[in-house]
Amino acid sequence: MTPKERLQTALNHETTDRPPFQATFTPEFATRLQKHFGLPSQLTEPHHRIWYGYDLELLTRQDALQAGAGWVTNYYLHNEPFTDDWGIHWCIDRYETPFGKGFYTNPDSCPLAGETPDIEHFKAPDPNKPGMYAHVERLVNEYGRDYYIIGRVHCTVYELSWALRGFENILLDLFINPDLANRILDIVTDYHLQVAVNMALRGVDMIWLGDDWGAQNNLIISMETWDEFFKPRYAKICSAIKNVNKDIKIAFHSDGCVYDVIPGLIDVGVDVLNPVQTECMDPAVLKRKYGANLCFFGGIAVQSTLPFGTRNDIRKEYQWLKKTLGNGGGWICAPTHHVQLDTPIENFLELVNI
Repeated sequence: MTPKERLQTALNHETTDRPPFQATFTPEFATRLQKHFGLPSQLTEPHHRIWYGYDLELLTRQDALQAGAGWVTNYYLHNEPFTDDWGIHWCIDRYETPFGKGFYTNPDSCPLAGETPDIEHFKAPDPNKPGMYAHVERLVNEYGRDYYIIGRVHCTVYELSWALRGFENILLDLFINPDLANRILDIVTDYHLQVAVNMALRGVDMIWLGDDWGAQNNLIISMETWDEFFKPRYAKICSAIKNVNKDIKIAFHSDGCVYDVIPGLIDVGVDVLNPVQTECMDPAVLKRKYGANLCFFGGIAVQSTLPFGTRNDIRKEYQWLKKTLGNGGGWICAPTHHVQLDTPIENFLELVNI
């Protein structure tokens, strides 16, 4: 099977020669992996809108390749504070591991955070900006015949909205100022809808949407609020994507425990659930309840097994997920987030070579 055939077969709920595999990396882990393979250091990151090459993905037997568009988020090119094209200011949060130092970028100043934000004059960036999808076009043209191509539109509605308004502010607005919340959510939805459509028109095989709704044990929002404010907007985006290509697959990323939103995601047209954090949800339960309607993308724990387990732990986790999520097809093996700097190279390579 070619990588693309393997992934398409799994998404059709059919068995394959092996479960398809995909992974992304923080820049710091990618640098270590490049050194391991004798490659020159090069930014390897699907969150930005720049071509970066896919040497690591090909060397690690991956079946899907990703490119991102829309809001440019974490792990960006900067190593100092900066302001993005939405007017969101980002700070640098540094950390240290046994394998070296790294940093994350996090919003620390929101352009619509005031008591009376000037929403009338706020303008989103242009989702049709010339050249914005050149890296997506190149990825489809160079690799699309043999590899499955994923277009990422991460932080699709909620997360970009809170970065504009403030995390607590947008949650309060949903109850005490719903008109303002709706206007902000509409700006973000309309922008990312067009981004998703533009990537679908360029021939990607899957659109990756996502907002983090789960804490470790429950949702961060009530289902009533989710159904009122967010479900219709996800439905609008999914419908627009399927109108471009009825056969395109839609994945939705949400960290944490998200049992309650899964039926709603199925209702709006989501085909694939990511990342399936096993610290938060039982893969056997997910497969039993939703395996007829959903495929699953992820499962290899970056909170625990991959960075802190033994190589035998990784093999056991893989086999457990293969027998549950992968029973009869329908599973893309992947870490539950970017492989982090705290991960031993030998642990990741154990996963690659199973």
